Amino acid sequence: MAKSSEGTSALTRVLAVLDAFTTDAPFLTLTQIHRRSGIPLSSVHRIAAELVDHGLLEPAAGRTYRLGNRLWEIGSKTPGALGLREIAEPYLRRLHDIAGQHVQLGVRIGTDVLIIERISAPDAVINGSIVGGRIPIQHSTSGLVFLAFGEPELLDAVIAQGIHPVTSAGPGTADALRAEVDATRRRGYALADGWIHPASRGLAVPVRGSEDVVVGALGAVIPNDASSPRRAATLLQETAHRISDALLRAYLPASHPRALPGGSLRALVASSAESMRYLERRARVR
Repeated sequence: MAKSSEGTSALTRVLAVLDAFTTDAPFLTLTQIHRRSGIPLSSVHRIAAELVDHGLLEPAAGRTYRLGNRLWEIGSKTPGALGLREIAEPYLRRLHDIAGQHVQLGVRIGTDVLIIERISAPDAVINGSIVGGRIPIQHSTSGLVFLAFGEPELLDAVIAQGIHPVTSAGPGTADALRAEVDATRRRGYALADGWIHPASRGLAVPVRGSEDVVVGALGAVIPNDASSPRRAATLLQETAHRISDALLRAYLPASHPRALPGGSLRALVASSAESMRYLERRARVR
């Protein structure tokens, strides 16, 4: 990738412009993009115009811009986060029907958890998660799952960033965080009472892909009361097992007796069996 006159690659500058948009700031002016990205204003003008031409940015009211729908279209073609979300969604809905509170699915990006799906109820307890939003790993039960069952070096990377709990209930030292990770590993699920808000209790379990690798975290946010978390944890574990099984079946050879229908679309789409067979036939014709 060629370098710009300021020594930063063109791709890096484009990504900096796109990364300036967040769930808290979905509409930005060119000046705001410049300030948030650190890219010179003249370059922001040029990059934004080109991104608009390709549908990656869209003009909005008040001389602002927003991320373009084409980004969603491109992202929907990956079997990573959105493929996992599509496969897991029917199981999340069944879990929500039973739990009646917040259920959510997250994946790891660096030392953050990215929420890729959340189902809630109007009268559910307080939850700070939003789809497309990130949570520092140290603040969430989903993060504890990745720390306990993921790459061993991840915990050291999180600790190196410093421990900064949201509430006094969260771990305030590296040793306290290590203890929570160890407890998560022993229990088989993560538990956090009042870490984000005193009224809320978080639970999470791992979702595994091929070779038993943790590819996501299935979580629930329920009232932080004196009840045992065991029933909720069991529901999460049973649901995670079903999601993990569906993931494995999506990647089995098409000739395998347990393979899901849909051919190459199995890792991206979850629909009725007849719909998947129809999509597979149509893909073959193309």
